[in-house]
Amino acid sequence: MRKVAIQGGLGAYHGIAAENFFVGEEVEIVPCITFKDIFTSIKKDPNIIGIMAIENTIAGSLLQNYELLKTNKLPIAGEYKQRVSHCLAALPGQSIHDIKEVTSHPIALMQCVDFLETLPKVKVVEHEDTALAAKDIADKNLVGTAAICSTRAAEIYGLDILARGIETNKHNFTRFLIFGNRWIVDEIQKDEVLNKSSIVFTVPHSEGSLSQVLSVLSFYHVNLTKIQSLPIIGREWEYQFYVDIKFDNYERYQQSLTAIRPLISDLKILGDYPEGRQSEL
Repeated sequence: MRKVAIQGGLGAYHGIAAENFFVGEEVEIVPCITFKDIFTSIKKDPNIIGIMAIENTIAGSLLQNYELLKTNKLPIAGEYKQRVSHCLAALPGQSIHDIKEVTSHPIALMQCVDFLETLPKVKVVEHEDTALAAKDIADKNLVGTAAICSTRAAEIYGLDILARGIETNKHNFTRFLIFGNRWIVDEIQKDEVLNKSSIVFTVPHSEGSLSQVLSVLSFYHVNLTKIQSLPIIGREWEYQFYVDIKFDNYERYQQSLTAIRPLISDLKILGDYPEGRQSEL
């Protein structure tokens, strides 16, 4: 059985993505309040696997999660791109006209802004997690309050679904990274073809320094799929770059890293892994 630590409660999209990544296997979800708590759980039990959202097609990157991966030095085992479809859920017996307050995670609220505009008299309240918002309604018997959450969360906590598919953009996907201790990553990746990597590095604060690095990667036919800059604390106007790259030849990818080392500093490989599957629309 896989023990997977997630941010959020049972029924959260993190848990759904974990089950889809380990499809066909038994998965035990270990709920955590914060993303940082995922890494704490792994330190307490080295056999636990972590899963963490890293970017969303609408909301963009979760910048703090890049730093958590770098700081905690747990290699990436894989990725999964989960379709996110929200519903509006409330205590049984209520209609949408009974709702005076809607609560959910800020990103979920943002993703459903067009739907929320159809409820002009409803108060919108931010919550730490979509699934835990549903749980609070059930545990506290909050009449007149609805949660924006997954249909799985609504079912788990015994809520009625008042509306489905309320996200503004139906092409709403979140990319999750799966990570853990080295021996677990090796076991997960057994017999897999590694064709993607996430790395982080810094470049000199000089003209053209980043473009030189990108030119070298292009020369080795390494495809840049994402680049994200984050400021370096204590070094004004200097940045570290988180880069995702794809390749079809692992040896050539390794050669590209050797070639860019003289141009960069503080290179860290967050993980080499297979390109992930994507759930259906």
